[in-house]
Amino acid sequence: MSYLTVPVNIAQITMGGGSPVVVQSMTDTDTADIQKTVKQIEALAHAGSELVRITVNNEDAAKAVPHIRDRLRAIGCKVPIVGDFHYNGHTLLSKYPECAEALDKYRINPGNVGFAGKRDAQFTQMIEVALKYDKPVRIGVNWGSLDKDLATHLMDENAKLVAPKPAAAITQEALIQSALNSAQFAENLGLGANKIVISCKVSEVQTLIAVYRELAKRCRYALHLGLTEAGMGSKGIVASSIAMGVLLQEGIGDTIRTSLTPEPGAPRTEEVIVSQQMLQTMGLRAFTPLVTSCPGCGRTTSAFFRELTDSIQTYVRNQMPIWRDKYPGVETMTLAVMGCVVNGPGESKHANIGISLPGTGEAPVAPVFIDGVKATTLRGENIAEEFKVLIDRYVVEKYTHQSLS
Repeated sequence: MSYLTVPVNIAQITMGGGSPVVVQSMTDTDTADIQKTVKQIEALAHAGSELVRITVNNEDAAKAVPHIRDRLRAIGCKVPIVGDFHYNGHTLLSKYPECAEALDKYRINPGNVGFAGKRDAQFTQMIEVALKYDKPVRIGVNWGSLDKDLATHLMDENAKLVAPKPAAAITQEALIQSALNSAQFAENLGLGANKIVISCKVSEVQTLIAVYRELAKRCRYALHLGLTEAGMGSKGIVASSIAMGVLLQEGIGDTIRTSLTPEPGAPRTEEVIVSQQMLQTMGLRAFTPLVTSCPGCGRTTSAFFRELTDSIQTYVRNQMPIWRDKYPGVETMTLAVMGCVVNGPGESKHANIGISLPGTGEAPVAPVFIDGVKATTLRGENIAEEFKVLIDRYVVEKYTHQSLS
């Protein structure tokens, strides 16, 4: 099953319409701190984030936005910047036109754009700014800030039924209606479908899947996927991967964010890497060479294969900013680091370049296979550095002609 959505252009990025799924992320700096925000945006972009969202929550943040844009462009960072607005976005976008012009896209939450009689007027104000500066808009609904009037109305109507639906089903419908009604309102104001992205964020896996399946049936707007408040570490990675993986496999989703809580001391860029690995392991995109490695067993008593795997993964990711420009196609390269003779040679032969390290009781040698053929044998104390040299040589020999063709 595949859903073809309306393409939306954001600076040099196209999402929807069958284009590759776009990876995005969000800063956690105080946007008014221009230096820290620029540094984090640059790091996220360097890691592979193709859109970066920043909070615009007050006047100082709004004033900082054009300076952030200018500093990024000065250092050659062209990643599109999305402004995240809540409660006072209509005021900030109208009062600070330099901010409105500098941003590449606006994110509006219809659950808190305004309340009661002010909602439509303030939403209209934001859409009119988007029209003035020709900016796309993400209408981003979140079940933590759902439109209370809409939710209450649907609950009241449901209560009148002979066989009322479960409250959870009504909440899901409220999410969907909030997004679709707001998108239609924006279209009525003149914003084209090719300027609209919608999202309905929840933090439960099955709910996210159900909501987006229904969204995909009922609209052709570009869809942003993400499990909100996914959590920290393996919990957040697993939950996000399952929820978005199911939807992506069904052809639902044009852009994703993995909303991880960073572990203490961990870089913000981890969420970008997880999103990339999700798409790459599903075969939807390629970002960096993937390393196949074994989990270890009683035959692999040495920790060296773990250290080598970590070293190689870090090495190729660090090399990618250089390789990406010089050697097109290198992101599809596969590597293998195996810990013993059981599956080592076989897995190494499947990879473009693989190494099979000696396990317990095996000869202290490490055969290296290149494109399925044994090329050499490494031994001694410098196996890691020698293997990296072989990888570098393979990259130059294999992918140079692609950059010249």
